[in-house]
Amino acid sequence: MWLTNAVALLLLGLSVSGEDAKLSSHATTMADNSANLAFNLYHNMAKEKDLENILISPVVVASSLGMVALGGRSSTASQAKSVLSASQLKDEHLHSGLAELMTEVSDPAKRNVTWKISNRLYGPSSVTFADDYVKSSKKHYNLDHSKINFRDKRSAVNAINEWASKSTGGKLPEVTKDVQNTDGAMLINAMFFKPHWNEKFHHQMVDNRGFLVTRSFTVSVPMMHRTGLYDFYEDTENKLFVLGMPLAHKKSSMILIMPYHVEPLERVEKLLTRKQLDAWVGKMEEKAVAISLPKVNMEVSHNLQKHLGELGLTEAVDKSKADLSNISGKKDLYLSNVFHASSLEWDTEGNPFDPSVFGSEKLRNPKLFYADHPFVFVVKDNKTNSILFIGRLVRPKGDKMRDEL
Repeated sequence: MWLTNAVALLLLGLSVSGEDAKLSSHATTMADNSANLAFNLYHNMAKEKDLENILISPVVVASSLGMVALGGRSSTASQAKSVLSASQLKDEHLHSGLAELMTEVSDPAKRNVTWKISNRLYGPSSVTFADDYVKSSKKHYNLDHSKINFRDKRSAVNAINEWASKSTGGKLPEVTKDVQNTDGAMLINAMFFKPHWNEKFHHQMVDNRGFLVTRSFTVSVPMMHRTGLYDFYEDTENKLFVLGMPLAHKKSSMILIMPYHVEPLERVEKLLTRKQLDAWVGKMEEKAVAISLPKVNMEVSHNLQKHLGELGLTEAVDKSKADLSNISGKKDLYLSNVFHASSLEWDTEGNPFDPSVFGSEKLRNPKLFYADHPFVFVVKDNKTNSILFIGRLVRPKGDKMRDEL
């Protein structure tokens, strides 16, 4: 009897350990808060004139705000927590929750994803980083620290870009061409993200097609094609398609939102809220879909200093008001630049597809999702409901083609 119970307990233990461990309440809270931040930040950035492609990782931006809260005191720290809607969380729970969330969503073994994330705080040559901040920020946010001579702009820019390129395996060659406001500290996120499709595209099913940036401007891009079973919804009222493409292990999904025809994305973006996204996802059904998707690299670098300031982080980015004295022990720093730079690579690679569906009734009369004009996309984590990336593809790299009529 004792042996039977012991074996039963052992088997129970093995089954529990084989399951995904649940997130702590603090990590769950930060997953939820960072998802809300995603839409607030995206809408703020979309208002900027002459901005074409957008690519931001809300969970990484949330971590950057955590770094500011860790380095700030009094109202400077409070503002960072407020932008994260985390004013009620104790500091230790904020930092441990964000660290746990990032560890969960970027785990390459669980997620089978290529996602390189590097964070660095550059301070002017005169700064001395406090030991406690160096240790705590490294522990929770894997933040590196470096001094740089901002007065030698060319050398500083080269050093920053070389670090970003090296930390992303050469995938992100440039963060910035210039450095403004050289009298403060600079926080940089450098990332390379490559989705691993749950069902791969065939590498030979790629050809050059036209991507209509506008009705009168077209660029040539390689386009990859496949037909399969996907979550799909056609919003006839708002004249747009919503497509869900699961990523490897189905731990996350890429959701693409595309208007019927070529048009500025402003109309679609006005509809884009967390509630609306959930409504679209809730209406999606598995259908046969013939997909054509650009096979491109998006390399986008945003300076978020202004945008975070407009969301409420006003003190940390203001030289006369910032109290980041936990970083250096003195009130001698402010955030003069917050660079958020990413390289996103859409390729054919993924898991082997199920050949049994081909030639079957399931793939008859597929819906068409032909992504040859600007669209919005969201990479959503299925376990935490956090948003790993949100962005828009307006102008992929490519040579100009003939003007359309």
